[in-house]
Order: sequence, then structure tokens, then C-alpha cells
Amino acid sequence: MTSARIQKARGIWGKTLVFRDADSTDAGFILSLRSDPVKSKHLSKIPGDLNAQLEWLSRYSVSDSEAYFVIENHLGVPLGTVRIYDARGDSFCWGSWILVKQAPTSAAIESALMVYRYALEFLNFGSAHFQVHQENERVWRFHERFGAERISADEVQYEYKMSNAAIKTSLERYRRFLPNGIACVFR
Repeated sequence: MTSARIQKARGIWGKTLVFRDADSTDAGFILSLRSDPVKSKHLSKIPGDLNAQLEWLSRYSVSDSEAYFVIENHLGVPLGTVRIYDARGDSFCWGSWILVKQAPTSAAIESALMVYRYALEFLNFGSAHFQVHQENERVWRFHERFGAERISADEVQYEYKMSNAAIKTSLERYRRFLPNGIACVFR
């Protein structure tokens, strides 16, 4: 079996969504999401200027330790972002998950399923780990319904793990949101 490692994809296609590898042309959109006081309330803070975002995207473009995607609909309209990073053996972390207010209600479930399918089927990961701010109740409840197990907490956030069995159970349980799986094209 090939060992798990993070790899950037040029594009990943689901039922109604597309993940497109982020690049410098996305700096303004990403900055608008990351500087929105409601959307970014529970994310790590970033410098609020376009040049800093462009510099980050430039460093990202040559990095092999993460994959950062702009989430779009099939017409190419940007709906959000998601990132896969922090590989630890067969476990990956995901976050920087933001969706615009106008995103379809199914976008959260479909994008989560796409992350898990991509990580398991294309990158050979077996499990996931991630953190969610305690105040972000809507998101941690989403993850818990998805099968994530809370393993620890500090004053600010909960730490979660998602086992291979839990991921596969969720992929099957919510299959109607991604009935044909995903297609993927690498760089």
C-alpha cells in the first residue's frame, strides 16, 4: 500500500461542487472570507491586507505540506475554501473551511464528503484529526453528527478524531449528497 501524503489536485469534482487549487487570483476572494467578522470569527487571525494574502499564496504554491482549495459551483462561482494539512502518519487535518452565506444548504455536507473521499481514496489517508473552537457550536455539532469523536479540550477549542470506520460510515450515510463519488485531476 502506498503511504499517505498530501498532494495538491488541480481540481476535484463532486455532484454540485468543484474544489480548485487556490492560486494568486483567489487572493481577494480568500481575504474577503478571512476578514469577514462573522465568517472568520473562529479561525486563526490573518493580516488583513491583500499583499500578505498574495505572499501566503506564493509560499503555498511551492509547498508540499498542504492542499488549499477554493470551493466553487459547476459554473465557477466561488462559494468558499477548505484546506488539508498536518499529515501525521495515516491521519490528516482539515480546516480553513468557510462557505459564503449564499452557498446552497447542501454545500457543507457535500464539501465535507469530498474532503474525506479525496483524503481516503486519492491520498491514502485512513483517518482525520482537527480542532474546532468551542464557541463554534454549529460546526462542532456538524462534525459530531458526522461521526467525529471529541478526544480533548482546552480553554478555547475541542480536538477531534475521525476514524476510518466513522468516515466510511458517513460516506455511506450521506451518499445521496455525493452519489457518484468524486473525480480528481492532479497537476
